[in-house]
Amino acid sequence: MIPLPSLKLSSSLLLFATLLLTAAARADEAREVKVGAAHFPPYTVRPEQGADTGLLPQLVEALNRMQGQYRFVLVPTSIPRRFGDFQQGRTDMAIFENPQWGWQGIAHKAVDMGLEDAEIFVTRRQAERDQRYFDELDGKRLALFNGYHYAFADFNPDPAYLKKRFRATLTYSHDSNLNMVERGRADIALVTRSYLIDFLKRNPESVLMASTRVDQVYHHYALLRPDAPISPEAFAGLLRGLRENGELLRIFQPYQITVQAPHD
Repeated sequence: MIPLPSLKLSSSLLLFATLLLTAAARADEAREVKVGAAHFPPYTVRPEQGADTGLLPQLVEALNRMQGQYRFVLVPTSIPRRFGDFQQGRTDMAIFENPQWGWQGIAHKAVDMGLEDAEIFVTRRQAERDQRYFDELDGKRLALFNGYHYAFADFNPDPAYLKKRFRATLTYSHDSNLNMVERGRADIALVTRSYLIDFLKRNPESVLMASTRVDQVYHHYALLRPDAPISPEAFAGLLRGLRENGELLRIFQPYQITVQAPHD
């Protein structure tokens, strides 16, 4: 005859095993949502190199932590390649986007994320320079990020056009562009306000001056493929939950990215 303590132990083990199997089944049931991660600091930093820093990884972690129906995973892509990856189904979602940035002919559904940043002009601080320095770009050497769409250039990212029209130097590094300005090799660089805040934290001795002039306001959207595993309404609901529980503020406020209710 089996002693009573052994029976209790066997029952406990059975219950524990059942709970483990149930949790595993629920994990298997979660629908995978592939989020395109293109280098766009401070939102996404060198994902193609395996880096997991930036604001997007924090957002994905918060989304996965708050629910179990969907499992968001990052898929490295690039600024120019993200369109093809999206169309071919290698990604389900492009995030921190604007429908003006080349998406007009690509089938998608947009979700207003309720996040706003701004692209600003930056120059080297000098005694004779004030905010009027940013009024006229003609004749000034610009340092730009290759592949980005700028409002002052009518959102035309063509490198040949930017080099000819604006004497632009195109790189794949905001730090390089800002360093060029500091060293006098370029007159003006364009970066997001959030990136400049991050740069100044890392370089407190910097002699850069930011413009009050805004090139464009980044009102961020998430763009979903029409047959994505998650609907626009469901994703908007998850973002609303993160907004209400304070997670969006925790992630984005340190970079002066505005967190607000989505536009109607």
